Formats: sequence, structure tokens, C-alpha cells
Amino acid sequence: MTKSPSGSPLADNPVRTIARAGDTLTLTLSGVWRMDRPFPDLGPVNQALAQLPAPARLVFDGAGITGWDSLFLAQCRAILTLAGARGVAVDLAGLPPGAHSLIELAQKVPERQGAARKTTSLSFLEHLGNIGLGVSQAVLNLLEFLGDVTLACVALAQGRAVFQRSQLVALIYQASVEALPIVSLISLLVGLILAFVGAIQLSQFGAQIYVSTIVGIAMIRVMGAIMTGIIMAGRTGAAYAAELGTMQVNEEIDALKTFGFSPTQFLVLPRMIALVLIMPLLCIYADLMGILGGFIVGVFMLKINPVQYLTHTWQSVPLANFWIGIVHSTIFGILVAMAGCYRGMRCGRSALGVGQATTSAVVTSILAIIIATALITVACNIIGV
Repeated sequence: MTKSPSGSPLADNPVRTIARAGDTLTLTLSGVWRMDRPFPDLGPVNQALAQLPAPARLVFDGAGITGWDSLFLAQCRAILTLAGARGVAVDLAGLPPGAHSLIELAQKVPERQGAARKTTSLSFLEHLGNIGLGVSQAVLNLLEFLGDVTLACVALAQGRAVFQRSQLVALIYQASVEALPIVSLISLLVGLILAFVGAIQLSQFGAQIYVSTIVGIAMIRVMGAIMTGIIMAGRTGAAYAAELGTMQVNEEIDALKTFGFSPTQFLVLPRMIALVLIMPLLCIYADLMGILGGFIVGVFMLKINPVQYLTHTWQSVPLANFWIGIVHSTIFGILVAMAGCYRGMRCGRSALGVGQATTSAVVTSILAIIIATALITVACNIIGV
């Protein structure tokens, strides 16, 4: 006998008997049909429906049912499915009135397509096909975004671009003044590291003064721009993606389109302008902080005369390196702004998409910075600067 969790026997367990008279199959149900009781197996019902000649009608007799819940309805639906698969008509009149009404209501409402979770296994070629379709769609989306940005820049050059000037001022402040602390710290530490690594090797030959050359050229030519770009990618680029992604989820971008505004001009263009204007200035500031880090190591660790250190830095760093760093930073500003805005505009309609867009913006920006650095370095080598 089945027992309850407390140890006492379960009374009125669900019981089902099967009887056939002619072409009518009768299921007699009694007891309490609730989920805390063991339900009879559906195997005998399936066997009875499969007998030849097959019954033409299935009748329920639930006069002996003293209690039921949703699991009983699921049991009845399973029996209806077995009967429907064999073309047997079902009479539900013998069920309790509430159960009868609920099952009829469930039969009248069709199952929503795709509601049931299906597990499918794709072949290798199908995986490749899906990857190819995804890549092609991503390329089309990127080209569409680049086209919109190009048209917005043309409108800006013609004086027809529409965006809020006050928003541009706020974006410039956000990307400049608020970024100074983290840019100062990172650039100073990078200068310290470069000077310390160089000092270990140069001190073996008594050429400690050339630490200033290493730090100056490295920071001014490329490292200041790269570190500033990575900082802005993780800080400002991610913020752009989150802001535009939230606007996309809240349908604010759709509202702009409805009112006749171009989202690219109104939202993307001021962010690009802000970073293009600020990145060269931040790069120069990062260069100075990096040189300061090298100065600290050179003066306090290597005991180099401060005036001598600064003079040697000024004389050993060509002016062309300064302009190369400015070009780096300007291109990085464009890439970071475009990556953040692109990911934000394409984040979808869910809160999860906003988080994914923010992460993708940072990864895309850093990847673009590294690729751009390699291309600019190759170009400078070909030109001879």
C-alpha cells in the first residue's frame, strides 16, 4: 500500500478500470486524482485502443472521482491524444463538470506555434551555412551604418545636420574632464613601466640617459594614443552603446524616426564629433603624463639631472612622432565612437541585448584599435617616417 510522507496510508488512491462493450471503450475513474498520489500507467489504455477491431468510441465515467487537480487534466489530455492518434471519438460528458469544461476550452484554443521547446541537431554543413548567413548579415548591417554615417557627415559639411548643440557640449565634457583621472593614472604607470624596463637594460652599459629617449618616443609616437584609445573604448565607447541600446529598447529611436529626425545625425554624429575633438587633446595629455612617469624613474631611481633628462627628451624625439600620435588618436576616436554607436543601435529590444551590446562595443573598439595601429605602422614604414 502506498503511504503518505508522514507514514500513514494514502486513502482513495486514483483507480482506473477499462471495460469494452461492442465498439465502445469505457474508462471508469474513481478516487482522488491529485499530484501527491501515484497515477495509473497509460500503457493499458493504449493497448485497449490498439485492439482489433478498434473501438469507435471512448467514454469516461468519473462518477467515483472525489478530488482532482491540474495533473488529472494533463492525464485526460494524454488519453485524448492517444485516442485521436487512432481516430477514436471521445465523450467527455462523464468527467466532473469543471474538468469537462477546462478540457473543452483547451481543445478550442490551438497550440501556439513554437511554444514547445524542440531540440534539434544541426549538421556540420548547416552550422557553416548559419555562420555564413550571420556574417553576411553583419556585413550588410555594417555597410548600412557606414552609409548613414557618411550621409550624416555630408549633411554636417553642408550645414544641414540636425542635432542638439547642448548635447554636444555635454558629450565633450563627459569624454574629456571626467576621463582625466583614469587617463592620468594609466599613462603615468605606463611611463613608469617603460622607464623601469629600459633602465634595467641600459644601466648595464652606463647609458641611463637614453631612458628619456625610450619613454619619449614610445609615448609620443604610439603608446599614449593606444592607451588613451583603450581607456576611451572601455569607458566612453561602452557608455555610448549602453545609452543608445537603452533608447532602442525604450523605442526612443523609433520615436525620432516617426518625427522625421535622422537617428544617425541626432545621436551618432555628436558623439563622433566629441571624440574626434577630444582624443588628440587627451593623447597629448597622456604623452605628458607618460613622460612624467619616465622622469620620476630617471631622476629618483637613476639619479639623472632633471634638466638634463628633459633636455635630452626634447632633443631626441622628432616632431614627426608627435604628428603620428595625433593621427593615431584621431582615428581611434572615430573607431571608438562608431563601434559604440553601432553596437548600441543594433542591440535589439531586450535588456539582455543592452549588456551584450556594451560588451561587444568594448571588444570591437579594442580590436579596431589594434588593427588600425598595425596598418598605420606599416604605412609609416612605407612612407619612411
